[in-house]
Amino acid sequence: MKKKISIILASSFLVLMLAFSPKGTDQKPWPVPDADKNKVNPLKGDAASIATGKALYNTHCKSCHGTKGKGDGTKAAQLDTECGDFSSAAFQAQTDGSLFYKTKVGRKDMPSYKTKIPDANDMWAVVNYMRTFK
Repeated sequence: MKKKISIILASSFLVLMLAFSPKGTDQKPWPVPDADKNKVNPLKGDAASIATGKALYNTHCKSCHGTKGKGDGTKAAQLDTECGDFSSAAFQAQTDGSLFYKTKVGRKDMPSYKTKIPDANDMWAVVNYMRTFK
């Protein structure tokens, strides 16, 4: 009897641990073609560009990436992949071209914004806003 209870408790503990464990942070590399990686942002990171980027971010990105870009938006818990932390050194070390490409193309849970933000300058403005999360 004690053995059965121990097995049930151990099994229950494992199920709970798996159910409530955080998502892994081991994201697979997201390769960006060199031509895109090396694109230069044509917009200055001035107040107007950042304001445009913030408005678009709040409309399209905040629900997953969160208000401060920490990956803790209201929809983040429902995703299979982690949203990442825009304030991290690894994120900020990416080129503007890489961020533009990833926003435009998307992958897995991250949708493509090619049609939702069709104007390239608007997408560059979102990149400028993401840079404010340092």
